[in-house]
Amino acid sequence: MPPTLASLVHHSALKLTVRAGEDHLDVPVRWAHVSELADPVPYMEGGELLLITALKLDAEDPGAMRRYVKRLAGAGVVGLGFAVGVNYDEVPEALVNAAREEGLPLLEVPRRTPFLAISKAVSAAIAADQYRAVTAGFAAQRELTRRALHEGPEALLAALAGQVDGWAALYDASGAVVAVAPEWAGRRAARLTAEVERLRERPVPASSVAGGPSGEDRVELHSLGTGRRPRAALAVGTAAALGTAARYAVHSAIALLTLTTERSRSLHAAEQRIGAAVLRMLLAGEPDHARAVAGDLYGELLDAPFRLILAEAASASAARAHADGHARPAPAPPAA
Repeated sequence: MPPTLASLVHHSALKLTVRAGEDHLDVPVRWAHVSELADPVPYMEGGELLLITALKLDAEDPGAMRRYVKRLAGAGVVGLGFAVGVNYDEVPEALVNAAREEGLPLLEVPRRTPFLAISKAVSAAIAADQYRAVTAGFAAQRELTRRALHEGPEALLAALAGQVDGWAALYDASGAVVAVAPEWAGRRAARLTAEVERLRERPVPASSVAGGPSGEDRVELHSLGTGRRPRAALAVGTAAALGTAARYAVHSAIALLTLTTERSRSLHAAEQRIGAAVLRMLLAGEPDHARAVAGDLYGELLDAPFRLILAEAASASAARAHADGHARPAPAPPAA
C-alpha cells in the first residue's frame, strides 16, 4: 500500500497532530511538497501533502484562508502540513476553520520535526511500496511460467485471473473464445467478440481498453503473435485499473501465451509436413520407412494391417480418361 496521511500521523518519529479533516486521512500521498507561495496550485499535480510555514500568507485572515484552502482542495492536494513555532506559535484558527469547512486534512507539524523528515518518510514509504509491487510482479511471473510449462494455457489463465483479482480469456485467430477463467466469465468474454475482431485488424502488438458490455468491469485486450497479423488475443477484466504487480502479471501472460501460440502453430505445421511425408512413403509401398518417420506421432495406427484406398475427384478422372483416349485407340466392342 502507498503511504497515507494516516500512516504519517502514526509515524512515531514525526509527531504530527491532526487539526482538521480527521475523516479523510486514508487517502494516498503521492509526494510531500514544500511551497510558501500564496498560490502554489500551478505547481501541483494532485495527491501531494503540502508543507508550509505561512511565510507569505496572512493565516489569521478567515477570507484569505478560505480562498487558499479551496484552491488547494480543487487542485487535488490531499493534506496540508503547518509548521508551528516558525512564523506562528500555533495553527491559526482561521486556517483550522477553513480546512474543516473544505474537508481538507490539516496536520500540525511540531518545531522539532523538519519538513525534510516528512519528505523522507513519504519517499521511503513510496519506495517500499514499489519494491513490494515489483517483488510481487516477479513472483507472479514465476507462477505463470510454471503453469504455462507444466499445465498449459488454461492453467495460466486461471493463475492470471487470481493475480489481477478478475478474469481472463484467450481467443483464437478467428476471435472465438478458446479458454476462460473463472468459468463464470465465459459470457462476458463471448460478448467481446466484436472488440477482438477490431483488434485483429491492427498490426501486432496492439492493445485496447473497453468497459464491460454492461459497464460491470474494465477490460484490457491484447493481441498475441509475432507476425503482422495476430494469432490470438488475450482479454483481462478487472473492477479497476491494474496496479504495478498486476501489470507485471499481464505482461508475463502476454509473452508466455505468444510463445505458446507460435509454438503450437510451428508444431502443427511440422506435423502436417511429417504427415505428408508418411503418406508419400505409404503410396510408394514403403510402410517400414513410413513407420520410422512417423515414430509415435500416430500411436499404433501404422502398426496394424492397413489398406490404402485412393479417391480421385470426378474432374480429374474425366481428364485422365480424355488424355488416355487421345493416347491410344479405344478398345473394340465385344462380339455379339
